[in-house]
Amino acid sequence: MKLVLLTLLALVNGHAVVFSQTEKPITARILGEIPDGTPPPPEPPLPKFIVPAENVLASKSIQQGGRQITFQKIAPIALPPSVIAPPIDITDPAIQARVADFREDTPADEFLLVGATIFKLKDAAPVTLVNTWPQGQGEPTVFWSSADFGLLSGFSSYVGSDEITRSLFMMWSASEHETRYDLENELGPKGPKLPDLPPGRATFQIVSGNPSPQTLTGIQSLHDLYNNEYERLLTAYQGRERARLEKEAELKANPPQPKDIVINYWRIEAPAPQSGGAK
Repeated sequence: MKLVLLTLLALVNGHAVVFSQTEKPITARILGEIPDGTPPPPEPPLPKFIVPAENVLASKSIQQGGRQITFQKIAPIALPPSVIAPPIDITDPAIQARVADFREDTPADEFLLVGATIFKLKDAAPVTLVNTWPQGQGEPTVFWSSADFGLLSGFSSYVGSDEITRSLFMMWSASEHETRYDLENELGPKGPKLPDLPPGRATFQIVSGNPSPQTLTGIQSLHDLYNNEYERLLTAYQGRERARLEKEAELKANPPQPKDIVINYWRIEAPAPQSGGAK
């Protein structure tokens, strides 16, 4: 409630407010694991499609891009019939009961679309300029944050302090600057003014927009996650970056070689037109 009152005062009086922790116990949490660059276990090899030589009716090969592409006309293969699921009767009492149970057990979801630009400074901590659209539409809420939003890019859903599950879709970029003065010059007089965010735990300051209390809670929850799980987020991010650089170096040292391709096809006879139909 304290957070909401401060927000209303800020909107009425036109003053910026720096947000940090609320008095409400923090329950925000990340759903699922955070990718840390560890490669997934190898998938089992797919079964090979082998056409017996006697079923190859014609074959033609061409060279393209350092590889051989072979087109093989083969004897038709009998395919299993298509299975079409019966339509769902939404009026069925059993289905309605299942939907009611799901809604009762599952908190209301909110979709948060985020665009973040992270400014990394050599003489100070990074700052992030964030645009967010609740439900991916409407007027954006723009705010400055002392959190490095690049660290928040490793997960796609989280539970906020209001126990609402939010899906996070974020597009972000980063740029480096020597000093805060250089960044302020780049932003220019017409750009968003760079605030003096307090050191320590990550906070944010609204620049523009008219966020609802629920939107503010979603934004605050992201900062709660950042503050409470900073080491975990940082370790995972560093692991992803290390894996990315190693993969780039491996591809540069051993570029993939083009592989030969075999494309199998057969003619499917169109059904005869019905009497009186188009021919």
